[in-house]
Amino acid sequence: MKIAVFLPNWLGDFAMATPVLRALRGRYGPDAHIIGLMRPYLADVLRGTDWLDEQWFFEKKPERGVRATARRMREAGIDMALLTTNSLRPALAAWLGRARQRLGYARYGRGPLLTNKIYPKREGRKIVPARMIDSYLALAELADCPPESPRLELHTIAEERAQADLVFNNLGLRRDGRLVLINSSGAYGGAKLWSVRHFAKLSQRIAAELDHDVVVCCGPSEREIARDIVAAADHPRVFSMADQPMGLGVAKGVFERGRLMISTDSGPRHVAAALGVPTISIYGPMIPIWSENPSQLAMHVYLDIECAGCKGRTCPLGHHRCMEDLDADSVFPSVVEMLDHLDQPDEDDAAFRLRHVKVPYGSGQ
Repeated sequence: MKIAVFLPNWLGDFAMATPVLRALRGRYGPDAHIIGLMRPYLADVLRGTDWLDEQWFFEKKPERGVRATARRMREAGIDMALLTTNSLRPALAAWLGRARQRLGYARYGRGPLLTNKIYPKREGRKIVPARMIDSYLALAELADCPPESPRLELHTIAEERAQADLVFNNLGLRRDGRLVLINSSGAYGGAKLWSVRHFAKLSQRIAAELDHDVVVCCGPSEREIARDIVAAADHPRVFSMADQPMGLGVAKGVFERGRLMISTDSGPRHVAAALGVPTISIYGPMIPIWSENPSQLAMHVYLDIECAGCKGRTCPLGHHRCMEDLDADSVFPSVVEMLDHLDQPDEDDAAFRLRHVKVPYGSGQ
């Protein structure tokens, strides 16, 4: 059995698709040959797992595009192609690649290219919002997999843990577990970003009042933001990854050691969750339902404002109040509550799964 899985293009969605890979390997066993098709920058994410036998890169470059991938699929004799993405290109590649079964959602005109399809639930012409993890697991069931846990899963390897050791040594981080991770990124657009001053004040309060080290995580394009947060926090226990080795491998190694990640609605928080780290997510233009997971220890914090959840990449009203007026003092009580909960290992986690914290507008002003 040869199975090709077209994996999501974005880091967070990629992490949320890990239960599908686990389900496929569980259903078809070690004799199945499973190929993951992905963007090159995601190649290191699955290191430490055994779900894939091969990784193929799939992107718009001619040598890795639709025609080249279809040719490679024909040569390999693919039995099943499972499409976690909703765009036309993967469906076209699977069809041209003569995969015997082509499984995916019938969206964007690609229904005729699929042999097994799911129609998203609609109200009128609009698709009903649903958890992404449920949408992915529905594809696994379409592939004849038994019901699978929604638990995200990633692992680290020795090399990544050694890289994390180097970061801890370079920054002088304590190794007693008192580490809070800050993720300020937001690839979707500026509307998802929380301001430097909010992150700085929250980091300062965590370090000063809760006696935790705080590490501001970042990618290459976010180095200056990370440095600005640390400078504005002005506390000796607030650090940044801006001048440390970059890459998803070292990020995984550091994330794995955190007690808690506080993040915008962006990909790294899903990687942290897949490594078993509780998360507090700060929402504004997006609604939490898309990325909710009933298996995770998580809190979703957002401002009770009428225009929240507009889905805009930039604020259509020009004021960005959903994120600007949700300040550090409004988020800090959730941090205290989560850390208090983690200090009581025998306490039931149920209250912190799918936990929503709606902050009254003006409460922190």
